[in-house]
Amino acid sequence: MTLGPPLEPDAPDARDLLLDELSDPAYAESAPTWFDLVSQAIYEWFANLSLGDGGGPPALLFIILGAIVAAVIIIVLLVYGVPRLRARSRVSDDLFGEQDARSAKRLRRDADKAAAAGEWQVAIAERFRALARGLDERTIVAVLPGTTGHGFSRTAGRAFPAFATELTAAADAFDDVRYLGRAGSAETYARVSALDEALAAAPSPALAARTAPSVGAPR
Repeated sequence: MTLGPPLEPDAPDARDLLLDELSDPAYAESAPTWFDLVSQAIYEWFANLSLGDGGGPPALLFIILGAIVAAVIIIVLLVYGVPRLRARSRVSDDLFGEQDARSAKRLRRDADKAAAAGEWQVAIAERFRALARGLDERTIVAVLPGTTGHGFSRTAGRAFPAFATELTAAADAFDDVRYLGRAGSAETYARVSALDEALAAAPSPALAARTAPSVGAPR
């Protein structure tokens, strides 16, 4: 009767044991990256450089090779690092996420609920989104994927010049609670809510232009 594995496994068993051991995820996690391999190769190449008389390579050669390595690293960062960073920034700055299709009415309800609980960060952000969604639903300001809070406020300010300053302040408040982690306050929420209500009640600029009396028209 066999009580345990053989102390000296034959060749097939030894191969199977080795494969099982190497399949451990710890080996994959500890494996060197391509950058580690390139760095090690460059280091070893420098270490093996020598002249026939035993002296080291001239300093100019080190400078030239160092500049080449630095240029390669910069190119890699520009090609692979910067686009990913820009993509993350673009997503994080969106006024609405890709899956957020809530109506202005629903957003106002969510904002009021958060305000009642004293969650001013959520309340201010949701109320500013409600303001933006409301103008989008009225086809006054289009809110597209990638639209930021300040991008929206600038466009809305051109449509409603009388509210341009308040719109910029509301966008600042949105950024404060959404990206800078500031707590917000009941006063800030009240200002954003008042602006939302005022814009919701304001006539569409296109309608106002059609109904405005012409210059020189009889009264």
